[in-house]
Amino acid sequence: MAAYLIVDVDDLLQRFKNRGVSVDVQELAVGLRGGAALAAGLFSADSLKAVAVSNWSQYGTSGGNYQRIFKAAGYDVFDMPRRDTLADALIVHYFSFDPEPVDELILATSSPDLIPLVRRVKTTRSARIRVWGSEHPLQGTEFENEVIFQPLDGLLGIQTKNVAVYIDFENIAISLNEQGFVVNLDHLIDRFVTQAKAHGQVVKMAAYAPWGQRGSLPPLVDSQGREVADEAPSRLMLANIDPVFNLPGKNSADMRIARDVITDSSHTDAADVYIMASGDRDFNQVLNALRARNKTVIVWGVRGSTSRQLENNPGVTIEYVEDFTDLQTHQSLSTVSLVDNGLDTAGFTPSQWSSVIIQFDRLASALGRDVLPMHRLLDQLQEVGAVISRPRGEDLISQAISLGILKPVNASGDLTLNAMHPIVEKTRLIRDRIVMRVLNTLTVRGWEYVNYGFLLKGLAMDRELDRPGCNYSDQWRSEWIDCLVRERVLVRELLPHRHNPEDLVPVIKLQKDIPLPPTTTPFSPQRMDDEQQAGPNWAGIALTDLDQLNPDTGSMVRRIVVSVEQFTSFRNFTWCPLGSLHRRLRPFDTGMAFQRAVEYLKENDAAEIAEYPNPQSDFMTKGISLDLNSEICRGILEQRDAFVRILLALYERNILISEQSVRAMDPGTDWNLDLWFSIMETENVLNAVPGRPGQYSLFRTHHTVNLVADAQRTE
Repeated sequence: MAAYLIVDVDDLLQRFKNRGVSVDVQELAVGLRGGAALAAGLFSADSLKAVAVSNWSQYGTSGGNYQRIFKAAGYDVFDMPRRDTLADALIVHYFSFDPEPVDELILATSSPDLIPLVRRVKTTRSARIRVWGSEHPLQGTEFENEVIFQPLDGLLGIQTKNVAVYIDFENIAISLNEQGFVVNLDHLIDRFVTQAKAHGQVVKMAAYAPWGQRGSLPPLVDSQGREVADEAPSRLMLANIDPVFNLPGKNSADMRIARDVITDSSHTDAADVYIMASGDRDFNQVLNALRARNKTVIVWGVRGSTSRQLENNPGVTIEYVEDFTDLQTHQSLSTVSLVDNGLDTAGFTPSQWSSVIIQFDRLASALGRDVLPMHRLLDQLQEVGAVISRPRGEDLISQAISLGILKPVNASGDLTLNAMHPIVEKTRLIRDRIVMRVLNTLTVRGWEYVNYGFLLKGLAMDRELDRPGCNYSDQWRSEWIDCLVRERVLVRELLPHRHNPEDLVPVIKLQKDIPLPPTTTPFSPQRMDDEQQAGPNWAGIALTDLDQLNPDTGSMVRRIVVSVEQFTSFRNFTWCPLGSLHRRLRPFDTGMAFQRAVEYLKENDAAEIAEYPNPQSDFMTKGISLDLNSEICRGILEQRDAFVRILLALYERNILISEQSVRAMDPGTDWNLDLWFSIMETENVLNAVPGRPGQYSLFRTHHTVNLVADAQRTE
């Protein structure tokens, strides 16, 4: 039976050192060889081929001692200075000359450098391959499920130290930003967790910052390039890092962290290793107190921003954040396409970039120019609370320039917006659609405010917002409305409910000084005046003329009249609930078509919108009633009845109903067949024949069909 143990000495010793674990090399060598023989089921360890591979010269005089220790423990000592050819060298010197396939292969390593052995060593069908290490190097490869991974600490009985981590996140984020790094929150969280685990078993991780305080932190981005400061607490919690809130300002975090560290380290089951992520010199006394309690103290700092008192403290180990992370710089980020990073697929939610864009446009409109001095934009951002201080505002503008959202115009600090940037385009589109919807509702209906829920429903049907990452949920729409309230574009108030004054309902208004959206926006092909072609402007316009002016509205007028008449005649009501009607016709509402159609009917005295007593509720219900004697309603219903008579004729002759058969039955009429077939199917007069696209069956006992048939017999 051929059994091999390959010990990657360099990898094992380095990982133990990184974790602060002191290991007796002789015990390590003997323990590994004895454990391998036992795992392979050998009667004697002499039947095991054990190889200790290392670049022995890197250990100086200790290297010779290590070699003697492993030789005395029964190992072949293999010297390999270059790790890039480590696997090749082992295969050439051992496995290529062994005629027997391997029954048991044990790799004592956490490095991927030995993975080629798993692929290339010839093994028997029943062979077992084990990996002993602190991390699984084959995780994510095709061999993950074929290889047995066992934690080395448990096999050797090594006691792992407990680690507690306290992150002054505000200090670290500001320091990284000042040194020119983009604060990638996802990457930073991942590397913080990995680096903490390298020192032992993590028992506590906490991140201190003014979470939720708008503009208190530099911009935080995720791996897709989106600004995610508002999501930071939830992302930290997903990584088992406790987000601890403190007020903005240096002393607030310092005192909170110092108090927690002293309290936690005084317990009998306190951690062995304390990591402080901060470069602030105020922690020097706290660190000395930990050393007095025989604790291992490590400081994570940022070069150039770490106090020299900390760096010169002999009892403290300094680890620089930029050494164990791979953060981008602002300059490198400016060359990255955000579309390639997932902007078009991720949810496009409000961010600090939104504040820059909205406030730039607002200030530019007030000043009547497209180029603004940086100091004026800084003043504007501070005035609306987008940043809490001038340095934070300068950070925000600096990163916006790096991302290409803002473009410098000259050496004097004048800036302009990059209108072609995807973040600018989408932010302007969303802002303008929300403002336009509020403005249109207030203007057409003559209201003083818009109900919050009414606005959410309206936005849900806005086809202009049907773009990647946009308009996918009420939560998304609420976030953008909240954003515009924060940016002082909209005003949100709580007013008493009209039916129950004790209940307060949220309503939305426009700020009085807000500039209206331009007549054209980068993503919106419709003009603003076209948005306002409702209400009084359409009074007296014939339905055929409406079809030319706005075909979607003309089609919706016909749908409303047919649907309301069917509902009221079948239920013997005088009105139809407006909300349920809207839900029924929502699939055909292209943005504002339903609202425009209702206003068209109102202004032409064909319909009335009022509050009606609801027999199923104690409250009044908004509904719509038709004037069936009006020219518009009479003409639409006559068209409907004529179409139903054609359907009846086809039914009585056993002819399948389709567009072709309708044209053949009534060649003299210029029917809009797409519209009328759709109306009949929506109102359940027609049902699609399964498996036969474009063919329908008539619901002969339908209420409307019966009425038309009875009227036809009477005639």
